[in-house]
Amino acid sequence: MNYQETLHYLFTQLPMFQRTGNSAMKKDLTNIKVLLKALGNPEQKFRSIHVAGTNGKGTTSHLLAAALQAHGLRVGMYTSPHYRDFRERIKINAEFIPEQEIIAFVAWLREAKLEIEPSFFEITVAMAFDYFARQQPDWVIVEVGLGGRLDSTNVITPELSVITNIGLDHTEFLGETLPLIAFEKGGIIKPGIPVVVGETHAETAQVFIDLARSGRSQLLFADRVYRIKQEETPPGSIHRHFSIRMPTAEKAFHFLTDLDGPHLAKNLLTAYTALIALVNDDFTPHGNSIKHGWKRVAKETFYIGRWQVLRERSPLCIADSAHNAEGLVPVMERLEAYDGPLHIVLGVVKEKDLTKALPLFPQRAVYYFVKAEIPRALPADQLRYAGAESGLKGKTYVSVKAGYKAAQEAAKSDGGMVFVGGSIFTVAEVV
Repeated sequence: MNYQETLHYLFTQLPMFQRTGNSAMKKDLTNIKVLLKALGNPEQKFRSIHVAGTNGKGTTSHLLAAALQAHGLRVGMYTSPHYRDFRERIKINAEFIPEQEIIAFVAWLREAKLEIEPSFFEITVAMAFDYFARQQPDWVIVEVGLGGRLDSTNVITPELSVITNIGLDHTEFLGETLPLIAFEKGGIIKPGIPVVVGETHAETAQVFIDLARSGRSQLLFADRVYRIKQEETPPGSIHRHFSIRMPTAEKAFHFLTDLDGPHLAKNLLTAYTALIALVNDDFTPHGNSIKHGWKRVAKETFYIGRWQVLRERSPLCIADSAHNAEGLVPVMERLEAYDGPLHIVLGVVKEKDLTKALPLFPQRAVYYFVKAEIPRALPADQLRYAGAESGLKGKTYVSVKAGYKAAQEAAKSDGGMVFVGGSIFTVAEVV
């Protein structure tokens, strides 16, 4: 098979959550362990950081990668899902895995005739770990797909575990309460391995304390150890200016970053605490290197889809892939603060609880209801009907691109801004 035929096989012949949702989920680690054993257990052959959380794990992963790369290190990343190119999931210093590597891996898989039926995600995890084991980067940042305890990535023994935050998402798999979800995500905590939790929450803190204590793992809550503040941006700078300090310290760590978005401060704080927690015999984080890396995150790590400015003016267009309440609330607050007309291109997946999600969106906006080109996407007319019940008014469009084009034309006429969101898959068609 050539590369396109290989992708077709991956996308259509294997159970894939991105396309079909719940039916693609596996609730144990049997398949991934069989795959990795057949490959010679590559997960044991590289040094890693494991990142879980309801929101912010992708941004935190990229911040860690950018900082480590700025120290002169080669850094592998496994993230999911992808936006434009399957190869985004597996990269080293922002360089995607070569097409030939994917072709060769799938050919091996088909010839191996293992007595399992692995999912798309299980295969991509095995592919990534095999690639990293052979390429031997200095560090590998591994982002959890869903949950933690039973996620296919949870076969590694990392140098550090990171849990950004806990919110109500994927409750059909992880549980209906925050403590239950925290327990699932806390499943990445390994005995004797330090763990950083980004946000302290009254309902979940004790879950992490108990898990860490049972394994004698050092536990740091980032927002207890440090404080972060967004400073006034220097005149003429396109970067955001932040400072981080310990609560009782006078001296602060100042830096600029090319990233933006309503969640950024929390993710920066989590990533900074994680870097400090990595100190050991052969790695000491240097402030100047962190500053250099965080000033160029997007370029150095291929960071897209999170509060991404698609167009700076005439009209301003922004895309963000936040899709649950914890992620959407600050995004919607920022949109509401915009002093001008709002045009929102909106597409969601079928399993989304619209009674909780849609009331978060501003009623003053004009909506362009769309359906992303995946089977899981909710038809645009159904979304428009549900939107009307929440006071959201607009029209349906035959595609994401058609809705985006119409929104741009309207915003150009009335001086407004365009926002594209609702799901990663909607954003993927415009970034």
